[in-house]
Amino acid sequence: MSVVSIPKKYILPQELVMKMFDAAISKAKELDIKICIAIVDDGGNLFGFLKMDEANLLPAQIAQTKAYAALGFGLPTADWYPMIKDEPAVLHGLVQTDRMTFLGGGLPIFIEGQLIGGIGVSGGTTEQDTECAQTALKVI
Repeated sequence: MSVVSIPKKYILPQELVMKMFDAAISKAKELDIKICIAIVDDGGNLFGFLKMDEANLLPAQIAQTKAYAALGFGLPTADWYPMIKDEPAVLHGLVQTDRMTFLGGGLPIFIEGQLIGGIGVSGGTTEQDTECAQTALKVI
């Protein structure tokens, strides 16, 4: 009988997620914006969510959509539009896909090349949301 190698699977520990929230919030305060932050695990399940005091309502859902979309393809959400803007069928087809967005601020979470989740930030400009999400990823 041959021995089968079982691959190691990384997960997001709660302690790390809390540190990611802290980092994103610190960056948001530095930028003087109020954000919502969502983190999903590798199955697209909401692992953590935080809405800063006085953050608007709609960014709560947008942050979750960004996190899911970033995980779904393992790409930053802002990377999609430039890749498909000249492909009308793909562009219009993807926007019809549930939980897909091209708004910046969604980033995949990788550990040692393994896709383990996604983070979405919403509440500022595209650039501000992305900056907050990138700051959170630096904790890893």
